[in-house]
Amino acid sequence: MLIRVIDFETSDMPPDGGIIQIGWVDVRIYPDAAPEFGCSQSIFVNCGKPISIAAMAVHHIRQKDIADAVPVEVGLQELTKEGPDIFCAHNAAFEQAFFQGGDTPWLCTLKAGRRIWPDAPSHSNQALRYFLNIDDADGFEPWQAMPPHRSAPDAYVTGWILLEALKHATVAQMIEWTKQPSLLPGTIRFGKHKGIPWSKVDPSYLDWIATKATEMDPDTVFTAKHWLARHRADAR
Repeated sequence: MLIRVIDFETSDMPPDGGIIQIGWVDVRIYPDAAPEFGCSQSIFVNCGKPISIAAMAVHHIRQKDIADAVPVEVGLQELTKEGPDIFCAHNAAFEQAFFQGGDTPWLCTLKAGRRIWPDAPSHSNQALRYFLNIDDADGFEPWQAMPPHRSAPDAYVTGWILLEALKHATVAQMIEWTKQPSLLPGTIRFGKHKGIPWSKVDPSYLDWIATKATEMDPDTVFTAKHWLARHRADAR
């Protein structure tokens, strides 16, 4: 099974932004052997849009860096070579806003990480790197993870998060989680139950979020429904 882990740097946030750097690393999963981890790669692409100051402050890619780069469409062709079985990204919804990947399924390590490691202080790419002590993993090459906020290093770190996640969940499970809203970890961040773990929130309040709150985001509603179902199952 070929999982192509990808990461984009962009000129701005969607829908206004465009891709300016494409990074990827291949992770091959075998049923009876250790995973095979490729070398991270990246390519600059020119989306024809100005790079915002806010974006430059994150990835430090300037307009002159992409002036002579190939068009985005040419760069994206690299992602479909060899026909990957799965695309993987950290916060895959971001990459999917720019590249759908055809019929190839997606796996989101952010959504998987929130389920597998709910106690992590953050579920960002770099936070999970250190929470999971990935730098001490056998085979991890720190030079491939530098600098952060460039597409090849970020894809490389995401690939290692994927390997850690596979110790706790199957590929099929994580693909299914990716199709759903995110299960929020930690504590509720609003209302009279602010600061209380989701698992401890009063079921009547969870029911209000799930059925009567009209301005809640999908992740919040999904999380409320999840814990409400757990409460009802435990009460049987």
